[in-house]
Amino acid sequence: MSKKTIIIIILSVVLIGSIVLALKMYNKPFVNIAETKPNLLITSDVLVDNFSNNEIEANTKYLEEIIQVNGTIIAIDSDKTGKGIITLGNEDTIGSVICHLSEKENEKNLKTGQTVNIKGICTGYLMDVVLVKCVIVP
Repeated sequence: MSKKTIIIIILSVVLIGSIVLALKMYNKPFVNIAETKPNLLITSDVLVDNFSNNEIEANTKYLEEIIQVNGTIIAIDSDKTGKGIITLGNEDTIGSVICHLSEKENEKNLKTGQTVNIKGICTGYLMDVVLVKCVIVP
């Protein structure tokens, strides 16, 4: 086979693989966080400590998992679209858990210093652990 044929075959395989992956991600089923049982129950301090101490191990344990976090609210904010963002943790630690609320959630009844349970999908760790599509658990 010529080099040109090999390159065309390789590009075709990559293109087909990319299309299959894109279709799989596009057709990924919607997960209703409010009705789904969490895979893990954990406190915000323990979650941050686990990521701080061993991020690789914590990623394998928490990444893309539905987890329920118990913690104290240290900040309440909203993004550009008006969705609520709640930060859990304590003033003594460097990291915290940032919870991006789902569109249907309302943070107006919450106050800084209040202890809450929040359920969401863990998307990883930078300086803080990030949860998305969060709902407040009564």
